[in-house]
Amino acid sequence: MTSKRQSMMSNASMLALFAFACTLLVVIVNFFTEDKIAEQIQRQLVKSTNEVLNPELAASSYQQQCFIAHSEPLLGNAKQQTVRVISQNQQTQALVYQTTAPDGYSGAIQLLVGVNSDGSVSGVRVVQHNETPGLGDKIETRKSDWIYQFNQQRLVADDDSRWAVKKDGGQFDAFTGATITPRAVIKAVKNVLIYHKANQQQIIQSASDC
Repeated sequence: MTSKRQSMMSNASMLALFAFACTLLVVIVNFFTEDKIAEQIQRQLVKSTNEVLNPELAASSYQQQCFIAHSEPLLGNAKQQTVRVISQNQQTQALVYQTTAPDGYSGAIQLLVGVNSDGSVSGVRVVQHNETPGLGDKIETRKSDWIYQFNQQRLVADDDSRWAVKKDGGQFDAFTGATITPRAVIKAVKNVLIYHKANQQQIIQSASDC
């Protein structure tokens, strides 16, 4: 009996040691890759800026300044989000918002939203997501043209009912078998427009070199 108990205790110790080793390995890998992942996201953000601007503006020589929003609920409650102020000949042409849809089907969805000086959407792009391949990943331009629905759309009021999927009485298409992802993206873009309307002038006045 004692031998059996010792054997069980030995196996338990080995399992505990193995679990500890696995946890330690995950922590170490995360520590050494966290900065690289952040750098990759930042590079993608810069690359995607032109994609959410009007083609004519994107192809021109423009200047940009940055404004940092801290823990803003309408931008997804991230620690900080960058807003790029795009100008030409000392005139603001557009603002590009970094935002987060926190309620995607498989977690947070990182987005860029371009807003023209007249308040219309110039473009939306997904920077990072974990949505289901073949369903929720249709928010990517390489998978479908769904994201282009936002181009030139406006927000009439904060409670504009058009900003919803058609299933909920709105104007936007959803995906067959996947409604949570489109709902999350639509809500995030709508929130950007609400934030833009209330803070546009402050952002422009407070922006500085990126």
